[in-house]
Amino acid sequence: MFIIAEIAQAHEGSLGIAHSYIDALVGTGVDAVKFQTHIAEAESSSFEPFRVKFSYEDKTRFDYWKRMEFTLEEWAGLKTHCEEKGMEFISSPFSLAAVDLLEKLEVKKYKLGSGEVSNLLMLEKIASTGKDIILSSGMSSYAELDMAINSIAPFGNKVSLLQCTTAYPTVSGQWGLSLIPQLKERYKLPVGFSDHSGEIHPCIAATALGAEILEFHVVFDKRMFGPDARASLEINQVVSLVKSCREIFNDLNTVQSKESSEAFSSLKKIFEKSLSVNQFLPAGHTLSASDLDAKKPAGYGIDARDYKRVIGRKLNKDMEANDFLNASDLD
Repeated sequence: MFIIAEIAQAHEGSLGIAHSYIDALVGTGVDAVKFQTHIAEAESSSFEPFRVKFSYEDKTRFDYWKRMEFTLEEWAGLKTHCEEKGMEFISSPFSLAAVDLLEKLEVKKYKLGSGEVSNLLMLEKIASTGKDIILSSGMSSYAELDMAINSIAPFGNKVSLLQCTTAYPTVSGQWGLSLIPQLKERYKLPVGFSDHSGEIHPCIAATALGAEILEFHVVFDKRMFGPDARASLEINQVVSLVKSCREIFNDLNTVQSKESSEAFSSLKKIFEKSLSVNQFLPAGHTLSASDLDAKKPAGYGIDARDYKRVIGRKLNKDMEANDFLNASDLD
């Protein structure tokens, strides 16, 4: 299982805060820290509307993306910091120029947001690098996903899909958990879950349904400024989520069998039961079900599972209440 904690724009354009998030995620168990690489002039225009009008300082969405930019050297510092802390650096590009910048950083893989599924110009540029691609399904129909996957298929990249719902925050009924097995069946690719709920249980459920990759937004506090804060997990929630999901994933991928109970033989002797009689019964008494009890441990009398075999049989000796019943007691 590959687990990605997404900072996105939670750094609010502050390089120091961006580095602080990396430090905060150390020890949470995530595999990668993900940012978003925005280059305003390469991805946007003055016509782009705000998804959520949250900003007190940015007059336009373009201005916001401009404030989110870092230089190549600053991105290199963030990547080095992640790697020094044992986490992979990932950043989603939103323009061809951003792909060029990330290639200079020699990133290992690309994660594409759902808004880029139809951007075949950028998809094919990324595919030409030969690197792994993780593609969010988000706003896309099957037809649009088919188009994207077919477009990059000739390049031979390792491709994974994430079930994702483009809403912030998502609530029950929007997560699309039932789509995880559908995506697996349709595309025969690794499938994961990109979460915008701000809760830990959707990712846990996604893991139980076979998700192999998890991605979720993180923030220091849900009350912080920004478009994604309410749809994010706080750092202390990440530890619980990662522990739960890794344990579930491990269990689902551990071979177990009900063909034999031999592994429980010692416990079965303790917990399983032997037949006993529940009252004084004289020699010659014909046994009925109402004469029997089942008591721990196993091996002191006839197995409780075999009680029907003694019904109608006669005792060859007197028996006291609570005596275990053995084959030697029967005619």
